[in-house]
Amino acid sequence: MATYGTNGLTALGDPTRRAIFERLGRGPLAVGEIANGLPVSRPAVSQHLKVLKDAGLVIDRADGTRRLYQLNPTGIEAMRAYFDTFWNQALTAFKLAVEKEDS
Repeated sequence: MATYGTNGLTALGDPTRRAIFERLGRGPLAVGEIANGLPVSRPAVSQHLKVLKDAGLVIDRADGTRRLYQLNPTGIEAMRAYFDTFWNQALTAFKLAVEKEDS
């Protein structure tokens, strides 16, 4: 599962992909709707969506003649689990430091 999370981080390393990801956080959108206002072409948005989809962060579904893209809850949970490991390690280290000061 950590690989899934790290792939997501790699995919989000690009500012355009982060902007797409954030737009999809508000709900499902078609490529044209995602591309509206971005400084890249619709084909470029499609390529960025492919990277996000391959990283497990985005899923798509048919809606008539177009495809709607949305965030993939499984991929988001994998990234959260990845970050939670660091949070848990930090809390454990803090607890040990406090206990050491008290003794």
